[in-house]
Amino acid sequence: MPQLLPTSEQDFERLITDGFVYVDKTQYIWKLVEMKSKYFLSRPRRFGKSLFVSTLEAYFSGKKELFKGLAIEKLENARGKDAWTKYPVIHFALSGGQFYKEDGLEKRLANELAITEKKYDLESDETDIAVRFLNDIADIYYKTGERGVVVLVDEYDKPLLPPLTEEQIEKNRSLYKGFFSVLKDQDKYLKFVFFTGVTKFSKVSIFSDLNQLRDISMSEDFSGICGFTEAEVHKYFKDAIEELADHNEISEEKCVDELRKMYDGYHFAAESEGVYNPYSLLNAFQDNAFDSYWFESGTPGFLIEKLKESSFRSEDFVNGVESTEKEMKDYRVENANPVPLFYQSGYLTIRHYDREFRTYSLGFPNMEVRRGFFESLVPYVLGEKDSENSFSVRKLVQTLRKGDTEELHDLLYSIFASIPYIENRNVTYESVWRNQIYLIFELSGEFVACEQHTSQGRSDCVVETADYVYLFEFKVDKNADEALAQIESKDYAGKYRADNRKIIKIGADFSSKTRNLDDWKVV
Repeated sequence: MPQLLPTSEQDFERLITDGFVYVDKTQYIWKLVEMKSKYFLSRPRRFGKSLFVSTLEAYFSGKKELFKGLAIEKLENARGKDAWTKYPVIHFALSGGQFYKEDGLEKRLANELAITEKKYDLESDETDIAVRFLNDIADIYYKTGERGVVVLVDEYDKPLLPPLTEEQIEKNRSLYKGFFSVLKDQDKYLKFVFFTGVTKFSKVSIFSDLNQLRDISMSEDFSGICGFTEAEVHKYFKDAIEELADHNEISEEKCVDELRKMYDGYHFAAESEGVYNPYSLLNAFQDNAFDSYWFESGTPGFLIEKLKESSFRSEDFVNGVESTEKEMKDYRVENANPVPLFYQSGYLTIRHYDREFRTYSLGFPNMEVRRGFFESLVPYVLGEKDSENSFSVRKLVQTLRKGDTEELHDLLYSIFASIPYIENRNVTYESVWRNQIYLIFELSGEFVACEQHTSQGRSDCVVETADYVYLFEFKVDKNADEALAQIESKDYAGKYRADNRKIIKIGADFSSKTRNLDDWKVV
């Protein structure tokens, strides 16, 4: 029988009872409960946050039968008479709702309270939902024999993100301030509090009022709480790996290498094991294909808009960007720096931590994210809107493989001629052009070996095909001779002299006036 893969299942009880594969994360529940705190966890979308919250709900509801054979079973049974104590749970699932409406968030919160009140046979005629929430906590506490109340809030930040208008986001933020601040002085009634979200908004009252909310998002102890480690992949998906390898007629070793390259590489602490994107990995097993799934599930346009507004270049995300832990944890809407938002959203991950200066180096976690990121940039950077646009990865790669430099010049000229000019006072033309040329060659890199450099001592771009090695040097408002002279003086061709392939040196100059190729020479 093929494994039942939970590609879209987020309910723990249904997952267990229906026989889906469950990657055991219950040891983390034990850690959280033992530390007796209130928590916030940030992870990218579709990374297993909702399933973990559902698992917490089942545990606190005392559903012992669902945890048979899992890590927490032995740990919990060691409590003796206190094992599997049942606590009342208030669960706010905020991943969906009509939050764009003026009263959308209020109605959603009120609906969640109504479900809770029905569950615990409470009556409430209170119209202020914050007061109603406060009353419900106390009423449930006394009605259930003075057992602490568990409050679980999943995807708290969904009502605070575009495409909602700024006006509506501010209304939702204001509503949150009154609603969740009631938890501040309720320690007597509370057993456990857990919030999840993609983005931690530093100015939202959840974090300013609830200053005892512990952020475990970058804790090494909880770095594997969502996502799958390498060991977990081999333990739980051995059959799926075999089937995927057979279907694609490759060895299991090659199959694992491809999975690792495509979906692994997320690091959520300074020194932690990498984890796979669970959504992409499960779908790859389901389809027996190494496709892109995370980006197909929806790439928020506001992230690209945030990048456009900043001074960052697209190649910065490949070469690596530096950030501090404070910047990575706290996001402020008015902050022009896109790095915190891109890190929290999963488009960047930790590559290295410098203990001396306490800074992080961030970059793309894997090929799925890298490829999807650059593909999503095409409409914004190259202006591609329809089939009439002249940019084509296929045409460019075919031309490079033929070694036809005249055709290559004409193709690049045509591409740049078709790109609409977008005025942006925050960036120079050279910056805009560099983003464009970088993106063109980056997208080609899937089919030809393409390295792009900006540091002194290496050419701007090296493209390798089966028969040719292209050495490009680009200038702006200068001339092609100067570009070629740099290739020679720096001896960029030195490492390829023993290569049997033909070396093609290309000096190109772009004009900020015509916004296109102005000079082009080949040797």
